Amino acid sequence: MIKGVLKTWKEDRGFGFISPDDGGKDIFIHISALKGTSRRPLTGDVIHYQVARDNRGKFKAVNAYIEGVEILEDKPVNFFSTKKGTIVLIILALVAIAAAVVALNLAP
Repeated sequence: MIKGVLKTWKEDRGFGFISPDDGGKDIFIHISALKGTSRRPLTGDVIHYQVARDNRGKFKAVNAYIEGVEILEDKPVNFFSTKKGTIVLIILALVAIAAAVVALNLAP
């Protein structure tokens, strides 16, 4: 892993540039390179990262983390805790209520 300091960060666009500790050119970093971090990066953060080329041949930071910032575990998402899952639960509940009403109306 390479180490550097986050020189600039554009929060509204989700990217910035790292100044490597060993000198050299600044490295582009996108928020997607910081998967699992418990907070967004701030200018001055120490970043550990690897370097890869993007689809245009430019260097970028990948597999990065912020020094001293907790990494959250990759937990599987519970479908029913998502917006779609909530809608499915509501629909299932309405179907169950409708079936109960029909059953009650058919009873002698």
